This record gives sequence, C-alpha cells and structure tokens, in this order.
Amino acid sequence: MTDRFILAGVASFRQEIKKSRFLAQAAPIADEGEAREFLAQHSDPSANHNCWAWRIGQSYRFSDDGEPSGTAGKPILQAIDGQGLDRTVVVVARWFGGVLLGSGGLIRAYGGTAASCLREAPKLPLVELETISIQSGFSDAPLLRARLEALPGVSMSRQEFLAEGVVQHFRLPAEMAEKVRAVAADVTSGRALILGDD
Repeated sequence: MTDRFILAGVASFRQEIKKSRFLAQAAPIADEGEAREFLAQHSDPSANHNCWAWRIGQSYRFSDDGEPSGTAGKPILQAIDGQGLDRTVVVVARWFGGVLLGSGGLIRAYGGTAASCLREAPKLPLVELETISIQSGFSDAPLLRARLEALPGVSMSRQEFLAEGVVQHFRLPAEMAEKVRAVAADVTSGRALILGDD
C-alpha cells in the first residue's frame, strides 16, 4: 500500500486571520510546466502576496513573494509533505488586513491555510508505473496484447515490428510486473522474451 498520494482535482480553502484574508488553491500536476501554468492562472493580482510551493518527486520549489524569508513558501511545502502528497502545487493568496502577524503568525497562517485546503481535498493513492518490453512472434502478439490489456492498469504504450517478430511496450503499476511476466510466458508457452524494464 502506498503512503504517497495525489490530489483528485483542484481544491480551495479560505479563512480570515486578524483581518488578513487568505485563499489557498491546490491542484495535481504532472511536471514543472503544469505547476507554472497553475500559478499563473490562480495567482490573484489584487492580493498583496501570492505565495506558493510545489513538489514533484524529489523536485520542489517555493516562493515567499515578498513576505519575510521562510514565512510562507516553506510552510506551504511542509503542508504538502506533511500530508504525504506528491505532484501537487499550492498557491496561497493574502490580502493584508492592517494587522501585522509577525514571523510566527505568518508561518502558522500560510502553513495552516495550505494544510486545511489539502486536508479537505479528495486524494488518490499515488501509483508508480513502469514499462516492460516483451518480444514475441507475429502470431502470438495479438493474443498477448489482449490478455495483458485485460489486466487492471496495464496498457500498451507502443510496439515495434522487427524481422523476427514484434516488441510491445506495456505501461503498468509496479505491483503488476510479476503477473505480466507470468501471463506473457503462459500465453506464448514460454516463447515470449522479456526485454526488461525501460
């Protein structure tokens, strides 16, 4: 069972803290380009600050957007990590209400607003995918593809035709790898050649 999750969709949460208004918006992302696009679309130009963070695997970025260093972006990233989320972006907009919050207050406000948004957001388990390439004869290829694509989460990403047969590349959840190898051997009576994981 995975202990990492992704968001099922866009989520938002708003609250007021000492007359400052905070709005957190979060979304699932596949890459840095999607993170930047989300930030561009969801940063509010009327807000005093649009602080943000994102994480994709080992990669992450955050911004305090003019707030004192370490009081906004990093607490937002900690909210993402604290809930075991990956491939996630969060932007928290702040409209200043005239009362200074201090460094500790800002950390609690930004981190807390992001955490509340993420807590309420629907999540899905993060499924790690891998690719397995299987070479088979021309006569085995159609049945092999049909049997493998009938397995949960398995799909053919591409195929190559060689003089001696077909190489099919399948994307699948990592935990299905042994089952895929067993089905390939069974369907082709051991003739299929597992070329390894891409």
